[in-house]
Amino acid sequence: MKDAKVRLYVDHPLGAGQPVPVARDQAHYLFGVMRLSEGAQVLLFNGQDGEWRAEVTQAGKRGGSLSCLDQTKPLQVPPDLWLVFAPIKKARTDFIVEKAAEMGAARIVPMQTEFTNSERIRQDRLQAHAVEAAEQCGGTYVPEVSDLVKFDRLLAVWPEDRHILFCDEAEVGSVTAQLSADLRGKPWAIFIGPEGGFSDRERARLKDLPNAHVISLGPRILRADTAAVAAMSLWQHALGDWT
Repeated sequence: MKDAKVRLYVDHPLGAGQPVPVARDQAHYLFGVMRLSEGAQVLLFNGQDGEWRAEVTQAGKRGGSLSCLDQTKPLQVPPDLWLVFAPIKKARTDFIVEKAAEMGAARIVPMQTEFTNSERIRQDRLQAHAVEAAEQCGGTYVPEVSDLVKFDRLLAVWPEDRHILFCDEAEVGSVTAQLSADLRGKPWAIFIGPEGGFSDRERARLKDLPNAHVISLGPRILRADTAAVAAMSLWQHALGDWT
């Protein structure tokens, strides 16, 4: 059996014998950059049908086609965990999205707070980063990256059954809530603030929510991108699919 050295996300149904068209940008990558030719094998996933081994049936500079052979992985849906964060500098925001996709977030929600430095994002670019992260980490699911939403608007429609893990920099060094195993399997969201932290008003509003669980991320104040990785690691170990 040939080894498939390339893994690719496609927006197309996958199944035994299913033909998959290759668009121009993916053709450039597969046949120009990776220099695959007819008969070569690739791994495909679309976030719905698991991972499939496919064979190149046509290779051209402007397009091509693949044919699905067999399923190599079933769809692996992550826990119902949202990462809600305030965008920071471009490269570090990219890092947060990439790591959230790798670590098993089901949805990624950029949020504008009172101290958020960025008032706009490129949702399509961040979604592409999530796709690339899923391609590289072997995942079969790609989290949705939402458009930027204001803090107050987000909480105004917040689902009553979704718990919030509020990582409050003001709680550094204090004893905070513990994550009970009884809460495993519930809908969750992790809230990470901007570089300047949440405002006093925002902090009070989060703490007043009935399903909010306030924690400290240790004795030092972490950068926002570090905090996102640390919080997801703690949650996945305590309540997610790492154990």
